Amino acid sequence: MLNSITDAITNSFNMFWEIMWALILGFSVSAAIQAVVSKSGMARLLPDDSPRTLAVSTLLGAASSSCSYASVAIARSMFRKGADFTAAIVFEFASTNLVIELGVIMALLLGWQFTLAEFIGGPVMIVVLALLFRIFLKRWMAERARERANRGLVGRMEGHAAMDMSVSGGTLLQRLLSKKGFTSTSRYFVMDWASLLRDIILGLLIAGALAAWVPNSFWQSLFLSQSGFAAKIWGPLIGPLVSLVSFVCSIGNVPLAVILWDGGISFGGVISFIFADLIILPILDIYRKYYGIRMSAFLLATSYAAMATAGYVLEAVFGALGLIPARRNLQAVFASVSFNYTTVLNIVFLVAAAAMLVRFFSTGGLAMLRMMNVSEDEMTQMSGMADMK
Repeated sequence: MLNSITDAITNSFNMFWEIMWALILGFSVSAAIQAVVSKSGMARLLPDDSPRTLAVSTLLGAASSSCSYASVAIARSMFRKGADFTAAIVFEFASTNLVIELGVIMALLLGWQFTLAEFIGGPVMIVVLALLFRIFLKRWMAERARERANRGLVGRMEGHAAMDMSVSGGTLLQRLLSKKGFTSTSRYFVMDWASLLRDIILGLLIAGALAAWVPNSFWQSLFLSQSGFAAKIWGPLIGPLVSLVSFVCSIGNVPLAVILWDGGISFGGVISFIFADLIILPILDIYRKYYGIRMSAFLLATSYAAMATAGYVLEAVFGALGLIPARRNLQAVFASVSFNYTTVLNIVFLVAAAAMLVRFFSTGGLAMLRMMNVSEDEMTQMSGMADMK
């Protein structure tokens, strides 16, 4: 028993060591983008569900944080401030599925083909979701959801979602290279890490445990991996369901995707699993609080359909183009730590992360960390009081 636990923890640490530099790189690039892209006024840019508005919503989401909980909170905040419901949900999907750090980790652990599939499949999923909303979302449903949202029931990471730490004035490069730009980048970097650390650790631990304890025969049976065409049909359907009960969202589900891919799930199944971080049970409960149980069920059904559809499209397209990669040897992902290029990169990026941490804590960052789970309404009140001083 002790050996099994040790194997699981060792697997988790080895995977973390393999991806550490990529995580730091991804979060750094994401933080730099957020530092020069302001959240203020986003709601007024999303007044309807026209193709132009949804394209703007997708771009804004892609430039935002990848924390699923923060994205859900930002979407509700924009909806309360007048944004169209469809546009707000599209923003939410883009901010968790079209972000740089997710693509970097997928390329490292799964292969560049999966990263390409993410950035192609994300828009496909969003288009399908928008079409489903256009067909099935009734005006009275959106009105009731807005009434419920205006009650201000508390979810998670609302304080983090409400903070706009971007800098203005000058060109993008001038803002980014300024002292204020470095401070803003360090704040987004540390707070994004803080918001996602639980999911990253949970994802790594679960992946390590599954690799050590669950035989491949179980996954092959679950995913019908020996059934050829049936596996391609089943994969995009079962992928989101596995994600739903995993309790892991955002980047944290990529380590789990590695286990599923090695276990025989189809290419489309992996993609639909990764896309499904916004229908895990804790997120669905937040939907219930924010918009009511009817809208929560509606979001589950339409999201699931969009995720599965995107999985089918990518399975067909990438299969036809011969872009579906061979399955990696899992032992390569869980390889023991040694002095190689990965170690060198980890050291370099750990130094960069340390510089971010020093800047963050020397510029009042600790107080901001304490406000990450403050409610949206409390953040608005504090902002209003600060403006009066």
